[in-house]
Amino acid sequence: MEKAEKYRLLDRQVAALLEGETDVIAKMANVAAVLHETFRFWWTGFYRVAPVGSVGEPVEPPSPRELVLGPFQGPVACMHIPFGKGVCGTAWKRNETVVVPDVEQFPGHIACSSASRSEIVVPVHGPDGAVTAVLDIDSDRLGTFDEEDRVWLEKIVTLL
Repeated sequence: MEKAEKYRLLDRQVAALLEGETDVIAKMANVAAVLHETFRFWWTGFYRVAPVGSVGEPVEPPSPRELVLGPFQGPVACMHIPFGKGVCGTAWKRNETVVVPDVEQFPGHIACSSASRSEIVVPVHGPDGAVTAVLDIDSDRLGTFDEEDRVWLEKIVTLL
């Protein structure tokens, strides 16, 4: 089955899967799982925007923010990513999808796994339009992601 057809089916499947669900973590978990299972990516998951130091301790706004590991499928991952750092932090800072055909050519790439060769990161927006999370997908092959992936994944994250 071609990639476009997989995405068309996946789009309908994700919409049905998330219908009526209100918990964003549960939604992220199932979106990561279905993407990972469908495409057999190396790593598929979410990083959530959270106040620095927010794990288990209250932080008063306005506080510095970072990306914190959320639901994912694949090997262990980095747990905290600063704003503007690595591919995930860059996508958050730019508020746009970042496609990296070769992670070794991306300045400041954060190597959570040496097996990762290419990557796509898609911002997830809240109701106010602010980035609330990013969808991060890594492949163990070079040049895995393209414009078709960007378009479909941006559409899929709007379902969250």
